Amino acid sequence: MATFLCKLGRLSFRRRHFVALIWVALLTLAGVGAASAPAAGNSSFSIPGTEAQKAFDLLEQRFPGTSADGATARVVFKAPSGEKMTDPGNKATVQDTVKELSDGSEVVRVTDPYQAKAVSKDGTIAYAQVSYKVSGMELDDAAKDALKDSAQDARKAGLTVEIGGDALQAVPHTGSSEVIGIAVAAVVLVITFGSLVAAGLPLLTALIGVGIGVFAITGLASALDLGTTTSTLAMMIGLAVGIDYALFIVSRYRAELAEGREREEAAGRAVGTAGSAVVFAGLTVVIALVGLSVVNIPMLTKMGIAAAGTVAIAVLIALTMVPAMLGYAGRKVKPMGEKGKLLGRAKKEQDRPGKPNLGTRWASFVVRRPLAVLLLGVIGLGAAAVPAASLELGLPDDGSQPTSTTQRRAYDLLSEGFGPGFNGPLMVVVDAKNSDDPKAAFTETGDAIKGLKDVVTVTPAQPNKAGDTATITVIPGSKPSSVTTENLVHGIRDAGADIKAETDANVLVTGSTAMNIDVSEKLNDALVPYLVLVVGLAFLLLIVVFRSILVPLKAALGFLLSVMAALGAVVAVFQWGWLSGLMGVEQTGPVMSMMPIFMVGVVFGLAMDYEVFLVTRMREAYVHGEKPAQAVVTGFRHGARVVTAAAVIMMAVFAGFIGSSESMVKMIGFGLAIAVFFDAFVVRMAIVPAVLALLGRKAWWLPKWLDRALPNVDVEGEGLRTASGDDDGDRELVRV
Repeated sequence: MATFLCKLGRLSFRRRHFVALIWVALLTLAGVGAASAPAAGNSSFSIPGTEAQKAFDLLEQRFPGTSADGATARVVFKAPSGEKMTDPGNKATVQDTVKELSDGSEVVRVTDPYQAKAVSKDGTIAYAQVSYKVSGMELDDAAKDALKDSAQDARKAGLTVEIGGDALQAVPHTGSSEVIGIAVAAVVLVITFGSLVAAGLPLLTALIGVGIGVFAITGLASALDLGTTTSTLAMMIGLAVGIDYALFIVSRYRAELAEGREREEAAGRAVGTAGSAVVFAGLTVVIALVGLSVVNIPMLTKMGIAAAGTVAIAVLIALTMVPAMLGYAGRKVKPMGEKGKLLGRAKKEQDRPGKPNLGTRWASFVVRRPLAVLLLGVIGLGAAAVPAASLELGLPDDGSQPTSTTQRRAYDLLSEGFGPGFNGPLMVVVDAKNSDDPKAAFTETGDAIKGLKDVVTVTPAQPNKAGDTATITVIPGSKPSSVTTENLVHGIRDAGADIKAETDANVLVTGSTAMNIDVSEKLNDALVPYLVLVVGLAFLLLIVVFRSILVPLKAALGFLLSVMAALGAVVAVFQWGWLSGLMGVEQTGPVMSMMPIFMVGVVFGLAMDYEVFLVTRMREAYVHGEKPAQAVVTGFRHGARVVTAAAVIMMAVFAGFIGSSESMVKMIGFGLAIAVFFDAFVVRMAIVPAVLALLGRKAWWLPKWLDRALPNVDVEGEGLRTASGDDDGDRELVRV
C-alpha cells in the first residue's frame, strides 16, 4: 500500500493543476446541485418494529386525512391576576383568536377551549390546539407569522399567551462559537508549523472536503429525507478529521524534507507513510459510522452514512489534494525544525543538539514509571465515568427548551394548569377489526386504563368512520420523562394482552412518551451487537495494521475507558447541571436516547485515529531494531507534537458546536470534545505508552501462522526504504 500511495502522492504533486481542477470542479458541481435542489422538509422520525411506530402507522391507515405527521401548536392563555378565563371579556378574546387562527390555508382544525373543556380547574389557564396539514419544517412563514400575530393580539387584550408544539420549529443555528472553533484550529496550526502557508493548507483542504460533503447532503436532503442535523454532524466530523488528516501528511512532508529529500519525493513518501495511516484511520471511522445502521433507526442510519461519506472525502482529499497544494506552496513550507520569521525562529532546532523535545521527555518519564502512570490514568477515567451510572435517557421536547422561549413557557403553563403529565399524553389505539363487538372492546379498554395507577384522565374512545378502530387519550399524573410514566406505559400494554384474550382487539400505545421508551429499549438492545460488530471489525483491521494481538486489544479497552468517562461528563453537565451555565445549558434533563450508541460509534472511530498515527511510529522504530522501550520514546519524539495539535484542533472544532441552538447538536459537540480530550491525552498519551512499556516485546507478538496468513499492508513504508536503497544497514530489521 505504501508504494502505491507514494506513487499517488508524487503524481498529485506533479499534476497539481489537474488535481486541483478536479476537486474545485466537484465542489462547484456539488454547490450547484445544493442550490438547485428543492428545500428539505422535516426529516421523519420512525422506529421500525416498535409498538409505538406500529400504532402510528395504523393511525395513518385507519384515520385517513388526519395529517398524523402534521405540525401542531398549542396556544396557551393565562388570565390576569384575579381574573378567570371564563370571564366574558377573556372568553371573547380567546374565541376571536380561535376564529383568526382558523382562517389559515394550511390549518386543518382549531379546537375551541370552551367546547373541548380545555380550561384548567381553577379557571386561570386554557389552551387552543391548532393542527396543520404539513410538518413544522414545511410550514410556510406566513402561517407561522399568523400564529404569532394572533397570540400578540390576545396579549394586547391583557392575557398572557405562549405557543407550544412543533409549528414554530426552526432550522437550528450554531452561532459564532463554530467560527471560534475553526479560529482556534488555525492558531494551533500556525504554532505547530510556524508558517501561515503550512497552517493554511490543512484548513483549506478540509473546508473544500467538507464543502463537497455538505453540499451533496443538502442536494440529496429532499430525495433521501435527510434532516438538518445530518449536515451539521457531517460538517462537525468532516472538519475535524479533514484538518487532522492533512496535518499528519504535511507534518510528515516536512520531516522528509528535513532528511534532505527533494520536494516531490518528500510529498510521495509523506503520502506513502502518513497516508497509509490516514487510510486505515479513516476506515475505522467509516466502519464505526456505517455500523450505526445495525440499530435500524433510519434517522441514525442516514446520519452515520452521510458523516461516513464526508470522512471518505476527507481521506481522498488528504491523499491527493494535500500533495498538490504542497506543490503550489513550494519553498514556503519549510523542513521540520525550521520555522519561518512568523514566530521569530528561523534557526533549525537541530542546530541546538542535546535538547529533547517535550514528547521525548514525557515518554521517557512514562517508560520509567509505567505502572504508576497506568494506575493514575485508569483511576482518573474511572472517576470521571462514575456519573454514567446515573444515566437517564429521553428524547428532547419543549420541556428541554430554554426558559426564554415561548415553547418552554407554554410547556410550563400547561403543567401549572393541567398537571405535569399533560405535556406527555399517551395515545392508545384500539384495533378492533377482528373483534365481534368493537364498541365493547373500546369500553373495556378505557375501563381497564382507568384502573391503573398514575392515570389522571382517560378520554372517551374516538372511533373512525368504519367503527373498527378507536383512539383513547390518557393523561398521566407524572411528567413525560419520569419512571412512573414509563411504568404506566408498560401497565397499559400488559392490560392490552388481557383485553386481546377476551375481545380479540389489539391495544397499542403511541405518542412521544411511548416512542421515547421504545427508542431507549431498542438502542439498549442494539448496543452490544453494535459494539461486537464495530469493535470486532476494527480489531481485525488493526491486527493487519500493527501485526499484533495485544496492541489492538489494548486500543479497544482504552477506547471503552474514554467513552465511559465522556458519557459520565455528559451526564454531569446535561443531566446534573454541573458547569451548565458555562456550557450554555439552560435546562437540564435526560440525556438524548441516541447519545450513548452514537458516541460509541463516533468516538471509537476517532480514538483509532490517534492509535494508528502514534503507534505506527513506534512500530516503525521497533521493526528497525530499537528496543521496545526506546521505540515508545522514538514514536513520541516524532508523533506526540502532531497528535497533540490534532487533538486540540479536533476538540476546538467539536466544542464550536456547543453554541448550537439545537440541544442534540450541543450535546454531541460537548460529548465528542471531552471524549477526544480523554482519549488523546489520557489514554493514548499516558495509558498506551505505559502498557507498551510493561508488555515489552510481548506487545508485538503475533502467532507465526497468523503472520503468514495476513496481508502485508506495509503501513511503516518499509517498501519505500527498500526501493530507494536508503535502509539503514547498521540496524537489523526485526521480524514481528
